Amino acid sequence: MKDKKAKVTKLKLRPESLDEFVGQEKLKKRLKVFVKAARKRGEALDHVLFYGPPGLGKTTLAMLLAREMGSPIKISSGPALVRAGDLAAILTSLKKGSILFIDEIHRLNKVVEETLYSAMEDYVLDIVLGKGPSAKTVRLNLEKFTVIGATTRVSLLGGPMRDRFGYIQQLDFYDDEELAGIVKRTAGFLATEIDKEASIEIAKRARGTPRIANRLLKRVRDYAQVNGDGRISLGEAKKALKMLGVDEMGLSDADRKYLEVIKKEYEGGPVGVDNLAAALTEEVGTIEEVYEPYLMKKGLVKRTRLGRVLV
Repeated sequence: MKDKKAKVTKLKLRPESLDEFVGQEKLKKRLKVFVKAARKRGEALDHVLFYGPPGLGKTTLAMLLAREMGSPIKISSGPALVRAGDLAAILTSLKKGSILFIDEIHRLNKVVEETLYSAMEDYVLDIVLGKGPSAKTVRLNLEKFTVIGATTRVSLLGGPMRDRFGYIQQLDFYDDEELAGIVKRTAGFLATEIDKEASIEIAKRARGTPRIANRLLKRVRDYAQVNGDGRISLGEAKKALKMLGVDEMGLSDADRKYLEVIKKEYEGGPVGVDNLAAALTEEVGTIEEVYEPYLMKKGLVKRTRLGRVLV
């Protein structure tokens, strides 16, 4: 029963329309135009690519576009599509107007990516039967569908793939007011009373990211329930965030260690990302996708030709 309730709550946390989606106002206006135009023509939506740091709502927007278009959606990811056959199985099952959402699309292997080219451009799928001299290619016609890709590393997408997207949209970090609204809304779904000042405090430390704002809210709620009456006041929020190691800039222990390594071990830089990742025992992708976007946004570090440098 508890698992079912938790699942329902998680679903409620997602907005049910573009109008309910908080933030990204310019992007939403564009998407509404694209959707209305496609529906007016009775066509599938053109292929869409969302890029930006994790946690900004790329998956949610894909689901909302499917809802706005009245289209079924299938969800996959770059790492999950290992063979061309994996992709073919999905593509041949799509109905007219369907949406295929591929998260981490930059991680598609070359064979799968090249198979997707003709499917996106011409709505055909070439399948090779057999091997060697006796092999033959069979062309299958596909229903017109939409690929929505999401990536945190758009630079890793090759030109041929990028060129097949009709809409390429960047998601920006959220401002404190937008995040405070998200915190307040989520608290309502969690049946948690929260003061306005507390929601703002959580928003300020959420790194401009809704996913982080919601995660911090849940941990602050835990603290308030254990150490108080469950209501989240500004004081309770500050105490909880201090316990979590999240400072007033939104920096975590891991962020501070990143900055400390550059300062103390490399005298402020420059330092190559590979050396930095080794010192932090992190993957290079984690450094580039999780740590650095926010640190650069706050003006604490910059990337140079020679490596990372403290500002």
